[in-house]
Amino acid sequence: MIRSNSIFLLSSIILFLPLGSVYTKDFNALCSTCRQLVDKFDKGLEKTAKQNFGGGNTEWEERKLSKYELSEIRLTEILEGLCDSSSFECNHMLEENEEHFETWWFKRKTKHPDLFKWFCIETIKVCCPKGLFGLDCNTCIGGADKPCHGNGKCDGDGTRSGNGKCSCDKGYEGEFCLDCSDGYFSALRNDTFSLCKECHESCDGCTGGTNQDCKECRNGWEKDPEGACIDINECTKDPATCKDNQYCLNTDGSFSCKECDIRCSGCKGPGASYCLTCADGFKDEESTCTEENKEVPAFDSEDSQTGDSPEKHEDL
Repeated sequence: MIRSNSIFLLSSIILFLPLGSVYTKDFNALCSTCRQLVDKFDKGLEKTAKQNFGGGNTEWEERKLSKYELSEIRLTEILEGLCDSSSFECNHMLEENEEHFETWWFKRKTKHPDLFKWFCIETIKVCCPKGLFGLDCNTCIGGADKPCHGNGKCDGDGTRSGNGKCSCDKGYEGEFCLDCSDGYFSALRNDTFSLCKECHESCDGCTGGTNQDCKECRNGWEKDPEGACIDINECTKDPATCKDNQYCLNTDGSFSCKECDIRCSGCKGPGASYCLTCADGFKDEESTCTEENKEVPAFDSEDSQTGDSPEKHEDL
Protein backbone atom coordinates (compact mmCIF):
# COMPACT_ATOMS: atom_id res chain seq x y z
CA MET A 1 0.00 0.00 0.00
CA ILE A 2 2.86 2.37 0.91
CA ARG A 3 4.63 1.57 -2.36
CA SER A 4 1.43 2.20 -4.35
CA ASN A 5 0.99 5.60 -2.73
CA SER A 6 4.62 6.47 -3.45
CA ILE A 7 4.23 5.53 -7.10
CA PHE A 8 1.04 7.58 -7.35
CA LEU A 9 2.75 10.59 -5.74
CA LEU A 10 5.75 10.33 -8.08
CA SER A 11 3.46 10.03 -11.09
CA SER A 12 1.55 13.13 -9.99
CA ILE A 13 4.76 15.13 -9.64
CA ILE A 14 6.00 14.08 -13.09
CA LEU A 15 2.59 14.85 -14.61
CA PHE A 16 2.67 18.46 -13.44
CA LEU A 17 6.33 19.13 -14.26
CA PRO A 18 6.91 21.25 -17.37
CA LEU A 19 7.58 19.22 -20.48
CA GLY A 20 11.27 18.45 -20.82
CA SER A 21 12.18 19.15 -17.19
CA VAL A 22 12.61 15.48 -16.26
CA TYR A 23 15.08 14.51 -18.96
CA THR A 24 16.92 17.44 -20.45
CA LYS A 25 20.13 17.46 -22.42
CA ASP A 26 22.42 20.34 -23.06
CA PHE A 27 23.01 19.51 -26.70
CA ASN A 28 25.21 22.54 -27.15
CA ALA A 29 27.62 21.22 -24.49
CA LEU A 30 27.31 17.64 -25.75
CA CYS A 31 28.16 18.67 -29.29
CA SER A 32 31.14 20.67 -28.04
CA THR A 33 32.40 17.65 -26.07
CA CYS A 34 31.90 15.38 -29.08
CA ARG A 35 33.80 17.76 -31.32
CA GLN A 36 36.67 17.85 -28.82
CA LEU A 37 36.74 14.05 -28.71
CA VAL A 38 36.97 13.81 -32.48
CA ASP A 39 39.64 16.53 -32.66
CA LYS A 40 41.72 14.66 -30.09
CA PHE A 41 41.18 11.42 -32.03
CA ASP A 42 42.45 13.06 -35.22
CA LYS A 43 45.54 14.31 -33.37
CA GLY A 44 46.04 10.79 -32.03
CA LEU A 45 45.96 9.47 -35.59
CA GLU A 46 48.66 11.94 -36.60
CA LYS A 47 50.76 11.14 -33.55
CA THR A 48 50.72 7.39 -34.19
CA ALA A 49 50.97 7.58 -37.98
CA LYS A 50 54.64 6.53 -38.07
CA GLN A 51 54.64 4.16 -35.11
CA ASN A 52 54.75 0.37 -35.12
CA PHE A 53 54.37 -2.47 -32.63
CA GLY A 54 57.73 -1.62 -31.11
CA GLY A 55 58.83 -5.26 -30.84
CA GLY A 56 62.03 -6.84 -32.03
CA ASN A 57 60.62 -8.01 -35.34
CA THR A 58 58.00 -5.58 -36.58
CA GLU A 59 57.90 -7.09 -40.06
CA TRP A 60 57.09 -10.56 -38.64
CA GLU A 61 54.51 -9.14 -36.23
CA GLU A 62 52.68 -7.31 -39.01
CA ARG A 63 52.80 -10.36 -41.28
CA LYS A 64 51.53 -12.77 -38.65
CA LEU A 65 49.23 -10.49 -36.67
CA SER A 66 48.08 -7.38 -38.51
CA LYS A 67 49.43 -4.04 -39.58
CA TYR A 68 49.92 -1.59 -36.71
CA GLU A 69 48.15 1.06 -38.79
CA LEU A 70 44.85 -0.88 -38.52
CA SER A 71 45.46 -2.63 -35.22
CA GLU A 72 43.49 -2.64 -32.00
CA ILE A 73 46.69 -1.66 -30.19
CA ARG A 74 46.86 1.61 -32.12
CA LEU A 75 43.17 2.28 -31.43
CA THR A 76 43.69 1.66 -27.71
CA GLU A 77 46.65 4.05 -27.60
CA ILE A 78 44.58 6.76 -29.29
CA LEU A 79 41.55 6.26 -27.03
CA GLU A 80 43.71 6.44 -23.91
CA GLY A 81 44.86 9.94 -24.88
CA LEU A 82 41.49 11.45 -25.70
CA CYS A 83 40.41 12.83 -22.31
CA ASP A 84 42.12 14.58 -19.43
CA SER A 85 41.50 12.84 -16.12
CA SER A 86 39.74 15.97 -14.80
CA SER A 87 37.26 16.20 -17.71
CA PHE A 88 34.13 14.42 -16.53
CA GLU A 89 32.13 15.21 -19.69
CA CYS A 90 34.80 13.84 -22.02
CA ASN A 91 35.42 10.66 -20.01
CA HIS A 92 31.69 10.03 -19.60
CA MET A 93 31.01 10.37 -23.34
CA LEU A 94 33.98 8.16 -24.19
CA GLU A 95 32.92 5.48 -21.69
CA GLU A 96 29.36 5.43 -23.05
CA ASN A 97 30.46 5.25 -26.67
CA GLU A 98 33.70 3.31 -26.77
CA GLU A 99 32.01 0.56 -28.77
CA HIS A 100 31.07 3.09 -31.45
CA PHE A 101 34.72 4.05 -31.85
CA GLU A 102 35.61 0.36 -32.21
CA THR A 103 32.84 -0.14 -34.78
CA TRP A 104 34.04 2.83 -36.81
CA TRP A 105 37.68 1.75 -36.57
CA PHE A 106 37.16 -1.81 -37.74
CA LYS A 107 34.02 -1.61 -39.94
CA ARG A 108 33.10 1.94 -40.97
CA LYS A 109 36.30 3.94 -41.38
CA THR A 110 36.80 3.19 -45.09
CA LYS A 111 33.23 4.01 -46.09
CA HIS A 112 32.82 6.87 -43.60
CA PRO A 113 36.22 8.59 -43.25
CA ASP A 114 34.69 11.70 -41.59
CA LEU A 115 34.55 10.58 -37.95
CA PHE A 116 32.80 13.73 -36.76
CA LYS A 117 29.97 13.32 -39.24
CA TRP A 118 29.59 9.58 -38.60
CA PHE A 119 29.92 9.69 -34.81
CA CYS A 120 28.63 13.10 -33.61
CA ILE A 121 25.97 13.75 -36.25
CA GLU A 122 24.71 10.41 -37.51
CA THR A 123 25.37 7.97 -34.65
CA ILE A 124 24.94 9.60 -31.23
CA LYS A 125 23.12 12.60 -32.77
CA VAL A 126 24.35 15.44 -30.58
CA CYS A 127 25.45 17.67 -33.47
CA CYS A 128 24.07 18.83 -36.79
CA PRO A 129 25.88 19.72 -40.02
CA LYS A 130 26.93 23.35 -40.30
CA GLY A 131 24.00 25.61 -41.10
CA LEU A 132 21.45 23.32 -39.42
CA PHE A 133 20.04 23.41 -35.88
CA GLY A 134 17.68 21.72 -33.42
CA LEU A 135 16.63 18.15 -32.68
CA ASP A 136 15.69 17.51 -36.30
CA CYS A 137 18.59 19.47 -37.83
CA ASN A 138 16.43 22.08 -39.51
CA THR A 139 17.97 24.55 -41.92
CA CYS A 140 18.92 27.97 -40.58
CA ILE A 141 17.30 31.10 -42.00
CA GLY A 142 19.11 32.03 -45.20
CA GLY A 143 20.15 28.47 -45.96
CA ALA A 144 22.83 26.11 -44.68
CA ASP A 145 25.55 27.64 -46.85
CA LYS A 146 24.85 31.20 -45.66
CA PRO A 147 23.03 31.18 -42.30
CA CYS A 148 21.30 34.51 -41.59
CA HIS A 149 22.30 35.52 -45.14
CA GLY A 150 25.91 35.82 -43.98
CA ASN A 151 25.11 38.75 -41.69
CA GLY A 152 24.59 37.01 -38.35
CA LYS A 153 24.66 33.82 -36.31
CA CYS A 154 21.95 31.17 -36.29
CA ASP A 155 21.00 30.05 -32.78
CA GLY A 156 22.06 26.41 -32.39
CA ASP A 157 24.01 26.33 -35.66
CA GLY A 158 25.73 22.93 -35.94
CA THR A 159 24.14 21.49 -32.79
CA ARG A 160 20.90 19.75 -31.82
CA SER A 161 19.94 22.80 -29.76
CA GLY A 162 18.68 26.31 -30.44
CA ASN A 163 15.68 27.78 -32.21
CA GLY A 164 17.36 28.96 -35.41
CA LYS A 165 16.75 32.64 -34.64
CA CYS A 166 19.33 35.01 -36.10
CA SER A 167 21.56 37.24 -34.00
CA CYS A 168 22.59 39.90 -36.49
CA ASP A 169 26.09 41.31 -36.85
CA LYS A 170 26.79 44.99 -36.20
CA GLY A 171 25.06 47.14 -38.79
CA TYR A 172 22.28 44.63 -39.54
CA GLU A 173 18.88 43.93 -38.03
CA GLY A 174 15.57 42.18 -38.70
CA GLU A 175 14.49 38.55 -38.68
CA PHE A 176 16.60 37.76 -41.75
CA CYS A 177 19.51 40.16 -41.03
CA LEU A 178 18.88 41.91 -44.33
CA ASP A 179 17.90 45.33 -42.93
CA CYS A 180 20.39 48.04 -41.97
CA SER A 181 20.40 49.28 -38.38
CA ASP A 182 20.65 52.91 -37.24
CA GLY A 183 23.85 54.58 -38.36
CA TYR A 184 24.13 52.41 -41.49
CA PHE A 185 22.81 52.65 -45.04
CA SER A 186 22.08 50.00 -47.66
CA ALA A 187 24.85 49.90 -50.27
CA LEU A 188 23.41 46.82 -52.01
CA ARG A 189 20.27 44.75 -51.43
CA ASN A 190 18.26 41.93 -52.98
CA ASP A 191 16.14 39.05 -51.66
CA THR A 192 19.11 37.02 -50.44
CA PHE A 193 21.91 39.52 -49.96
CA SER A 194 22.40 42.79 -48.13
CA LEU A 195 25.45 45.02 -47.71
CA CYS A 196 25.15 47.73 -45.06
CA LYS A 197 27.81 50.42 -44.66
CA GLU A 198 28.35 52.93 -41.87
CA CYS A 199 27.15 56.51 -42.20
CA HIS A 200 29.60 59.41 -42.05
CA GLU A 201 30.42 60.34 -38.46
CA SER A 202 28.56 63.64 -38.81
CA CYS A 203 25.24 62.03 -39.75
CA ASP A 204 22.16 61.18 -37.74
CA GLY A 205 20.70 58.83 -40.34
CA CYS A 206 21.89 58.82 -43.92
CA THR A 207 21.28 57.70 -47.48
CA GLY A 208 24.96 57.39 -48.41
CA GLY A 209 28.46 57.41 -47.03
CA THR A 210 29.47 61.10 -47.16
CA ASN A 211 28.67 64.12 -44.99
CA GLN A 212 26.44 65.34 -47.83
CA ASP A 213 24.14 62.29 -47.48
CA CYS A 214 23.02 62.99 -43.90
CA LYS A 215 19.33 63.11 -43.09
CA GLU A 216 20.19 65.22 -40.05
CA CYS A 217 23.44 66.35 -38.43
CA ARG A 218 24.59 64.86 -35.15
CA ASN A 219 25.26 67.06 -32.11
CA GLY A 220 28.46 69.01 -32.65
CA TRP A 221 27.84 69.33 -36.39
CA GLU A 222 25.80 71.73 -38.51
CA LYS A 223 24.77 72.05 -42.13
CA ASP A 224 26.68 74.42 -44.38
CA PRO A 225 25.00 76.34 -47.25
CA GLU A 226 25.45 73.31 -49.54
CA GLY A 227 23.68 71.00 -47.07
CA ALA A 228 26.75 69.08 -45.88
CA CYS A 229 27.27 68.48 -42.16
CA ILE A 230 30.41 70.24 -40.94
CA ASP A 231 32.05 70.47 -37.53
CA ILE A 232 31.02 73.21 -35.11
CA ASN A 233 34.10 74.90 -33.63
CA GLU A 234 33.06 75.28 -29.99
CA CYS A 235 36.37 76.97 -29.20
CA THR A 236 35.32 80.15 -31.03
CA LYS A 237 32.20 80.64 -28.90
CA ASP A 238 31.79 83.67 -26.69
CA PRO A 239 31.82 83.47 -23.69
CA ALA A 240 34.75 81.08 -23.48
CA THR A 241 33.89 77.39 -23.23
CA CYS A 242 36.69 76.47 -20.80
CA LYS A 243 37.88 77.79 -17.41
CA ASP A 244 40.35 80.65 -17.00
CA ASN A 245 43.50 78.55 -16.78
CA GLN A 246 42.51 76.16 -19.56
CA TYR A 247 42.55 76.27 -23.33
CA CYS A 248 39.98 74.80 -25.71
CA LEU A 249 40.93 72.02 -28.13
CA ASN A 250 38.43 71.51 -30.95
CA THR A 251 37.81 67.99 -32.28
CA ASP A 252 35.42 66.65 -34.94
CA GLY A 253 31.94 66.94 -33.47
CA SER A 254 33.20 67.89 -30.02
CA PHE A 255 35.90 69.68 -27.99
CA SER A 256 37.94 69.29 -24.81
CA CYS A 257 39.45 71.59 -22.20
CA LYS A 258 43.18 71.23 -21.44
CA GLU A 259 45.18 72.68 -18.55
CA CYS A 260 47.57 75.53 -19.37
CA ASP A 261 51.30 75.17 -18.92
CA ILE A 262 52.44 75.97 -15.34
CA ARG A 263 54.40 78.93 -16.73
CA CYS A 264 51.18 80.53 -17.95
CA SER A 265 48.50 82.64 -16.35
CA GLY A 266 45.83 81.96 -18.94
CA CYS A 267 46.65 80.55 -22.37
CA LYS A 268 45.38 79.88 -25.85
CA GLY A 269 47.22 76.63 -26.52
CA PRO A 270 49.77 74.11 -25.20
CA GLY A 271 53.21 75.14 -23.99
CA ALA A 272 54.81 78.35 -22.70
CA SER A 273 54.70 80.09 -26.09
CA TYR A 274 50.88 80.22 -25.96
CA CYS A 275 50.60 82.02 -22.60
CA LEU A 276 48.35 85.07 -22.43
CA THR A 277 50.51 86.33 -19.54
CA CYS A 278 53.27 84.69 -17.56
CA ALA A 279 52.68 83.17 -14.14
CA ASP A 280 54.48 84.45 -11.04
CA GLY A 281 58.18 83.63 -11.17
CA PHE A 282 58.26 83.65 -14.97
CA LYS A 283 58.87 86.44 -17.49
CA ASP A 284 58.10 87.00 -21.15
CA GLU A 285 61.27 86.51 -23.14
CA GLU A 286 61.11 86.35 -26.93
CA SER A 287 57.39 85.51 -26.89
CA THR A 288 57.69 82.66 -24.40
CA CYS A 289 57.54 82.50 -20.63
CA THR A 290 60.84 81.56 -18.99
CA GLU A 291 61.90 81.30 -15.38
CA GLU A 292 63.20 84.58 -13.89
CA ASN A 293 66.91 84.61 -12.91
CA LYS A 294 67.54 84.64 -9.16
CA GLU A 295 69.74 87.48 -7.85
CA VAL A 296 73.36 86.47 -7.11
CA PRO A 297 75.07 88.18 -4.09
CA ALA A 298 77.56 90.84 -5.25
CA PHE A 299 81.22 90.77 -4.18
CA ASP A 300 83.54 93.86 -4.02
CA SER A 301 86.41 94.04 -6.42
CA GLU A 302 89.09 93.27 -3.84
CA ASP A 303 87.30 90.06 -2.79
CA SER A 304 86.85 89.08 -6.41
CA GLN A 305 90.57 89.51 -7.14
CA THR A 306 91.75 87.52 -4.16
CA GLY A 307 89.04 84.91 -4.61
CA ASP A 308 88.27 85.11 -0.88
CA SER A 309 84.75 84.78 0.32
CA PRO A 310 83.24 87.50 2.55
CA GLU A 311 83.22 85.10 5.48
CA LYS A 312 86.90 84.32 5.02
CA HIS A 313 87.79 88.03 4.75
CA GLU A 314 86.08 88.81 8.01
CA ASP A 315 88.07 86.05 9.74
CA LEU A 316 91.25 87.73 8.62
